[in-house]
Amino acid sequence: MATVRLTQAAKAFGPVEVLKGIDLDIADGEFVVFVGPSGCGKSTLLRSIAGLETLTSGSIEIGGRIVDRVAPSERGIAMVFQSYALYPHMTVRENMGFALKLAGRRKAEIAASVAQAARTLDIEHLLDRRPRELSGGQRQRAAIGRAIVREPQVFLFDEPLSNLDAALRVRMRYEFAALHRTLGTTMVYVTHDQVEAMTLADRIVVLNAGLVEQVGTPEQLYAAPATKFVAGFIGAPSMNLIPATLLEAGPRGAVVRLPGGQTVTTARAAGGRMPGTPLTLGVRPEDLHTDATINRLEGPIRMVEALGAVNHAHLTIPGWTDALVAALPARPEGPELAVGFAPDRAHLFDADGQALDRFDAAVPRAA
Repeated sequence: MATVRLTQAAKAFGPVEVLKGIDLDIADGEFVVFVGPSGCGKSTLLRSIAGLETLTSGSIEIGGRIVDRVAPSERGIAMVFQSYALYPHMTVRENMGFALKLAGRRKAEIAASVAQAARTLDIEHLLDRRPRELSGGQRQRAAIGRAIVREPQVFLFDEPLSNLDAALRVRMRYEFAALHRTLGTTMVYVTHDQVEAMTLADRIVVLNAGLVEQVGTPEQLYAAPATKFVAGFIGAPSMNLIPATLLEAGPRGAVVRLPGGQTVTTARAAGGRMPGTPLTLGVRPEDLHTDATINRLEGPIRMVEALGAVNHAHLTIPGWTDALVAALPARPEGPELAVGFAPDRAHLFDADGQALDRFDAAVPRAA
């Protein structure tokens, strides 16, 4: 196992800056997930750690050793690709042991390592099959097994579940979590699926346009997004983000006016900002309740997504063209809906997308 440290890691392809000076420390044995939209630099960052891309500037340390000029095979890493990259003419057993064979390991040692990895992944019955005889999930486990036998200091995973169907993705997420608990090895994982990230990660690194927006546990990113971008990216469905104007810095937090003239109270500090300052109000769908007595918003229902245990009601509120989404336990009746939220469940973001601090005073939560 090993730590990973990135110091001002930057990468450009010609005039295009893909990574713009990233500082990041990954602890020994930690499971860290890189997330972000397409083109944000997450795969380039992973490939740079692997040595498949060379940084334009900055440095990478693995286990306390600077590896900027070290070949991928000598970095103490193993990488699992989106495409699995299994040799089609080899059996699973041969695929898993191939790197050890190239390294000159004895046959008995290779056989023992392959058998142990196969037991860990529950693929002992697949060892004599070729990749074409395997399902997508089985191929993925074979690719992971090939990485395990190398006993790397760090595992790198580049969107390993993106080729699987939805049901198998869910199952494989649990298998990845169990694998990390079993091996205890440092793992760095790239995905575009924030639900996958929330399920697996000890910490999540949210990337946007080559920069780190926020690093934290899934709970931290969900409950206390540092920027409007993180607030909109983390959570499914995403946070409602409504244009607002600061009305006053009230005794219990900032009071804002929405585009339709509605006034709502938040448990956020105005930070010396003057009335009239443009802000963005953020409220998660699950924090909107039909029985709340304050901060009420109402309007006609556009549609309801009935998902069994939860119903996502999309409603139109005055002055805002986007739909306000509320996650409700029961399907709403009638053509209109009124929902409200507690002041301490509200988020505010300034014009630069930075979150305003919570108000110091305790604010009672609405019913």
